[in-house]
Amino acid sequence: MSRPPLRDFVKAYDVRGLVPEQLDAAVARALGAAFAEVIAVPEAAPGVVPQVVIGHDMRASSPSLSRAFAEGAAGRGVDVVEIGLASTDGLYYASGALDRPGAMFTASHNPAAYNGIKLSRAGARPVGQDSGLAAIRDLAQAILDGAADLAPAPRAGAIGGRDVLGAYAAFVRSLVDLTAIRPLTVVVDAGNGMGGHTVPAVLGPGAGLPALPLTIVPLYFELDGTFPNHEANPLDPANLVDLQRAVVAHGADLGLAFDGDADRCFVVDERGEAVSPSAITALIARRAIAKERAAGRPRPSIVHNVITSAQVPEVIAAEGATPVRTRVGHSFIKAEMAAHDAVFGGEHSAHYYFREFWFADTGMLAALHVLAALGEQPDPLSALMAGYHRYAASGEINSAVADAGAATEAVRAWASGEGVEEDRLDGLTLTHAGGQGDPMWWLNLRASNTEPLLRLNVEAADAATMERVRDAALAIVRGPGR
Repeated sequence: MSRPPLRDFVKAYDVRGLVPEQLDAAVARALGAAFAEVIAVPEAAPGVVPQVVIGHDMRASSPSLSRAFAEGAAGRGVDVVEIGLASTDGLYYASGALDRPGAMFTASHNPAAYNGIKLSRAGARPVGQDSGLAAIRDLAQAILDGAADLAPAPRAGAIGGRDVLGAYAAFVRSLVDLTAIRPLTVVVDAGNGMGGHTVPAVLGPGAGLPALPLTIVPLYFELDGTFPNHEANPLDPANLVDLQRAVVAHGADLGLAFDGDADRCFVVDERGEAVSPSAITALIARRAIAKERAAGRPRPSIVHNVITSAQVPEVIAAEGATPVRTRVGHSFIKAEMAAHDAVFGGEHSAHYYFREFWFADTGMLAALHVLAALGEQPDPLSALMAGYHRYAASGEINSAVADAGAATEAVRAWASGEGVEEDRLDGLTLTHAGGQGDPMWWLNLRASNTEPLLRLNVEAADAATMERVRDAALAIVRGPGR
């Protein structure tokens, strides 16, 4: 049986494939060797042994795949530091604090049959399709095919271990002061993912960290990559149901849900209602802008992607800061943040990025900001967030189509009679500005970078307009022959 080509599952900004049909030990070893050659060796200072740091999530295949990757890198003369079980933002912490390239073995929110790798340069800088991932893919393919022309490494790299969980917890806690907030009861759904590993370290009474005025009600903290309770994908409303019920049952102040690798954080208010990640982006943006203003930097940049709510750039501009719009995906948004020295960035998928965290995404730091914002004032979360829900949104709707390009063009042709502006920054975005009683709306259609799907997002000034546009677009996308 022939091996599937790497380009089938080395995506725009990470590796994501079925185990072992696509991603197995041989592939991981080849990718480790290629990562060493393309990233670690060139980045090392002259005369310094190149090094990488590797972490993995709780999936059954993760320890063996990450060890094979480590062996591949060590075979090219690169020293490897294995941090073991980690959230993705824990790996970014290690890459940033140790100033080494990093590799995180996780398939994030994907089902149990998948695994993957998120790669970074030293300082947690992103590795995506245009910043090294394509070169890594091609060299790894050549290694697998026996066609790579690599000189022997001058020495074999060493593989060692290091525990960074405590240092990670202390660092993120140092960025947001929660010691003086009012007491809060918080239900946390870890979805059997890495939140069950990191939440107790950060929000619990960890070694050397002061106790916080928080009562944590844990849901599914047991690490289990088969996800026996629900998929670790809080973007799907079905996976928030247990958290919503628990928040109401416990009379909690809020609920937090983390995805499988705990780099994303979703929020539920005291009524059990989900809070839009765009609203959380706007809330944290205001906090970040206020901090910058207090430090004498009155006009910082804030990055948002093409499918965040229109209210996000409106809030940023109203606060006197500069909104920067970019493509969906962590490697794209991190690069844009670095280019603009942005203080904060948010995506509607609940990825939140911070300059003080090496421009990387961290669901835990976002959660700390939400806890601080709620605990620093007396109102419930629903009241605090009421001003951040200006428009009606469809949420992301996925459709499997035979020809994503043809479906997209059909939607564009329909909308051409609606008086829209279009752009192609990421997929197709169509914007109807509204005016004179004609409500504003926009939609975005883009092909997934990680799954064989066409994704639709619609937002409008009112629910009726959103539903009209949503239903019209879906009828075209899912129509006969699609």
